[in-house]
Amino acid sequence: MGRAAAAGEGAGGARRWLPWLGLCFWAAGAAAARGTDNGEVLPESIPSAPGTLPHFIEEPDDAYIIKSNPIALRCKARPAMQIFFKCNGEWVHQNEHVSEESLDESSGLKVREVFINVTRQQVEDFHGPEDYWCQCVAWSHLGTSKSRKASVRIAYLRKNFEQDPQGREVPIEGMIVLHCRPPEGVPAAEVEWLKNEEPIDSEQDENIDTRADHNLIIRQARLSDSGNYTCMAANIVAKRRSLSATVVVYVDGSWEVWSEWSVCSPECEHLRIRECTAPPPRNGGKFCEGLSQESENCTDGLCILGIENASDIALYSGLGAAVVAVAVLVIGVTLYRRSQSDYGVDVIDSSALTGGFQTFNFKTVRQGNSLLLNSSMQPDLTVSRTYSGPICLQDPLDKELMTESSLFNPLSDIKVKVQSSFMVSLGVPERAEYHGKNHSGTFPHGNNRSFSTVHPRNKTPYLQNLSSLPTRTELRTTGVFGHLGGRLVMPNTGVSLLIPHGAIPEENSWEIYMSINQGEPSLQSDGSEVLLSPEVTCGPPDMIVTTPFALTIPHCADVSSEHWNIHLKKRTQQGTWEEVMSVEDESTSCYCLLDPFACHVLLDSFGTYALTGEPITDCAVKQLKVAVFGCMSCNSLDYNLRVYCVDNTPCAFQEVVSDERHQGGQLLEEPKLLHFKGNTFSLQISVLDIPPFLWRIKPFTACQEVPFSRVWCSNRQPLHCAFSLERYTPTTTQLSCKICIRQLKGHEQILQVQTSILESERETITFFAQEDSTFPAQTGPRAFKIPYSIRQRICATFDTPNAKGKDWQMLAQKNSINRNLSYFATQSSPSAVILNLWEARHQHDGDLDSLACALEEIGRTHTKLSNITESQLDEADFNYSRQNGL
Repeated sequence: MGRAAAAGEGAGGARRWLPWLGLCFWAAGAAAARGTDNGEVLPESIPSAPGTLPHFIEEPDDAYIIKSNPIALRCKARPAMQIFFKCNGEWVHQNEHVSEESLDESSGLKVREVFINVTRQQVEDFHGPEDYWCQCVAWSHLGTSKSRKASVRIAYLRKNFEQDPQGREVPIEGMIVLHCRPPEGVPAAEVEWLKNEEPIDSEQDENIDTRADHNLIIRQARLSDSGNYTCMAANIVAKRRSLSATVVVYVDGSWEVWSEWSVCSPECEHLRIRECTAPPPRNGGKFCEGLSQESENCTDGLCILGIENASDIALYSGLGAAVVAVAVLVIGVTLYRRSQSDYGVDVIDSSALTGGFQTFNFKTVRQGNSLLLNSSMQPDLTVSRTYSGPICLQDPLDKELMTESSLFNPLSDIKVKVQSSFMVSLGVPERAEYHGKNHSGTFPHGNNRSFSTVHPRNKTPYLQNLSSLPTRTELRTTGVFGHLGGRLVMPNTGVSLLIPHGAIPEENSWEIYMSINQGEPSLQSDGSEVLLSPEVTCGPPDMIVTTPFALTIPHCADVSSEHWNIHLKKRTQQGTWEEVMSVEDESTSCYCLLDPFACHVLLDSFGTYALTGEPITDCAVKQLKVAVFGCMSCNSLDYNLRVYCVDNTPCAFQEVVSDERHQGGQLLEEPKLLHFKGNTFSLQISVLDIPPFLWRIKPFTACQEVPFSRVWCSNRQPLHCAFSLERYTPTTTQLSCKICIRQLKGHEQILQVQTSILESERETITFFAQEDSTFPAQTGPRAFKIPYSIRQRICATFDTPNAKGKDWQMLAQKNSINRNLSYFATQSSPSAVILNLWEARHQHDGDLDSLACALEEIGRTHTKLSNITESQLDEADFNYSRQNGL
């Protein structure tokens, strides 16, 4: 179509030609009628004020087609010779216009009003880059005027909610957040909340807020807030109801104060009680913990029960004297046997007898019994054994060695180097004599002792007693960051810090540091709570950021909200620890995203943070990393195995690796994962399948048992067991065996050892991947996986609310961020914070393909939704309309 001749050639005799309408107007006070292309005769011209452009009194409004009912668009202008509609850039035929004329009494000018109808079929048949639109064009003697564009869309409301509210159980005064994302619709649906089928009026209750992205927020839960909540969505087409969410506000019980002590009873006891009524548990809250009744002796232990007669006194006196006599006799016999025996046992630490990890020396100096030896062997030999390790279960060979000493009869002044009768009978050649330094004396319980010796070949120092390993107190890294942001990584620890672009004001720079506490943890667990991560410090503490930074902390929990209640804690300036949030709670101050092996935290203040866990059931699981290291002993025939069970965090294993490097230890098998349940059962570690004629294990170390509490709270120092193996001849250089680590009534792992004890022949097993080993501090664009220009385009697209749902909430959903969305709603750019979280989660893989696929899927969803028609969404209604001729 052509363009209109907008301006005339003067008021007198000017001609205006409208070729796209087949019209010609003469501006000589009256116009001759001309026929249109269909032969119709146009009405005579309308008087108008010379030199005045048409002014629209009414312009067409946006409209929605409901089902199959057409809509009417109208416009009104003065003064106007003609008014025609143009839709989607094309003129609407004159026959489809309905015109009306009236007189404006105030100005004496005539007013022209025009109507057209738009049908559903016209809108469906249009396929363009934008919505179906129409506008009016009005003519006067001076020129033309155009109205606003009015869009025409097919109204619909899908049936299914994009997100239904979920039921929750919350403690009294806790925060309740019910999420609701209404169905896709045109126009966008309005949301209303119902409680027990009654509308909620947030204006009358300041404790309730329903304005945040259709979500219902109850700031402090009350008992009266328990009930069934429903999200109602409605537009001009229909109403939809979500699934109902049941909210239970519960109260945990607490103890009243103790009552007064009762009167002293005949049994010399008095009682006091307290009840669980302040307040009592309600709506499924926990019952009070602790005792409800307490008793104690009411006479300071001086109470004597009544004795009926003198014969009882005589009986008790006789029994007491008998006990004393037996005790004296036992002591005398024991002292006599010690004075007559040459066989002594010195147990340095009694905890070794209970499965602990303390050192003991077992020394034997006995004269041999020639009846046990081969007749061809010389009896003028000596035995001297020193064993270091915990006592646990004994294998059959250990039992034989334990009973061996009872068969040695004293032979005066004869020194014997002993081999067991079992080995002699097998014809095993005589072993070279070895001596270990005997350490006499006793040590206090808990003292750590290290015996340093030198390997005869490479002079490398080793530690014979490995009950305690030397540890550093802190790992630390630093970097200087400015407005462009960057990433600070602690190599091989799983700990990292992401400073977003723009978090630091322009022309400013800060030296940011990060450290991991490797000493005694300052966070002391309360009750059943355990430390699940390292204590990570980032600073400086007085630094202020304009957008949240991301701190990644590894953890060792097998993540499950059914079995764990995991908390983020922060150390105060006074050195105490306070809870920041539970990872399952809703909060607008920070955000925690718990992945299987790490927690990504969005924070706005620096400090010291750690993760703790409270097991809810016995099925709560800690992930342990089990590994075996080996090295030669000071005795050229001995080989030491050390089996570690540490929290499955990279920093915990790095500490083990560092200690083993100092001792010359080598990793013999790739570490494995063991799931350790919180069922209070202990851990057993044993060595199996040792070649019988090549190697033997030292007594009392075939199997070792570790108490549950030592494993469950193993964040103090690396937990390990030491096994000492002995080869019969120096020619044996290959070692093969199995290490079995299992929890009683739990899981099990097997480490297969197949190695050479010679360093030149040993295969090296890599401790860590190389991705963290370089560039701990990266600044500027190279620190980020997403290019800055693409990041800006994503933020500009998704930060703007969109009626079709293509906004930051969908971006979060496609990146598996489905909870605590109210945190992002408080940010100036929710999309930027979501992308920061993506950067923290993908710092190693940089999986841009997954992000691109998510964006592509959002684009396809958006295109598909924009082309959906009501007939596709509500087929029953459409069929009904067709059958009825609508």
